[in-house]
Amino acid sequence: MLKTKEERAFQVFGNIVMMVFALLAIIPIILIITSSLTDNDMLVKYGYTFFPKKWSVYAFTYVFQSGNNVLHCYLNSFFVTAVGTVISLAITTMLAYALARKGLPGRNVMTFLVFFTMLFNGGLVPTYINYTTVFNIKNTYWALLIPSLLMNAFNVLLMKSYFVTSVPDEILEAASIDGASEFKTFYKVALPLAQPIVATIALFNGIAYWNDWMNGYVYLTDSTDLYTIQNLLNRMIQNIQYLSNSTSLSNANSGLASIPSVSVRMSLAVLGILPIIIIYPLIQNNFVKGITLGGVKG
Repeated sequence: MLKTKEERAFQVFGNIVMMVFALLAIIPIILIITSSLTDNDMLVKYGYTFFPKKWSVYAFTYVFQSGNNVLHCYLNSFFVTAVGTVISLAITTMLAYALARKGLPGRNVMTFLVFFTMLFNGGLVPTYINYTTVFNIKNTYWALLIPSLLMNAFNVLLMKSYFVTSVPDEILEAASIDGASEFKTFYKVALPLAQPIVATIALFNGIAYWNDWMNGYVYLTDSTDLYTIQNLLNRMIQNIQYLSNSTSLSNANSGLASIPSVSVRMSLAVLGILPIIIIYPLIQNNFVKGITLGGVKG
């Protein structure tokens, strides 16, 4: 089908705008990677550049040989992200499906209660007291899982909207007529049709768990062996900043001299975002489709 001159012009303009936004997102990542591979002295002297005057992997060497078990923290992050994403996704999906069913008693009230949590929360101090005294999750793996396990209301409403608009009631009714139970209808019929939004919410949950450092910072006060990669990187940055600002320790200057304090920050950022950069392209198509079809439409 031939396009009019106005349509072609609009498409060209739209492509240019999207290319600009894509570059704005990609350029900082490229700059971080090149800076992490730049000699620290050159980085301090000439600043950040896409074409370093001297390449060096010393920042990564320092991170892996500084007495911190980076690989162990990576394993913790993968475990927490995988388990947390699966359980959180299961809870979110089942709740969203239930809220999408028109025959559910109290459906509107429960939907409002889910939405209400987007406006108000209990605050950090009451949450901390509740989790440490009632659930006793302090210094355990549960401290990395449970606080983020309670569903994100936005994800629930996004998935609910997808079930309402993109999963026909006729198909669900046909499955019920054929004798399928409600759970079987959900698992065998609705869930396969909702694959794009499931992949989207899985990506949201996975990124949230992978990037989370607050739970470990608050609840892991003694068990540093449970640190995720984000907690480890956060602690290393704090240690570098402490040495940089220290005036009371006699060996602070000598200790800081051996630390590539600028390039190591870049290497820590690369280590933190690397798995996300690798995984995202694999589910990009489902992510775009899920956002497009699952947008809240009222």
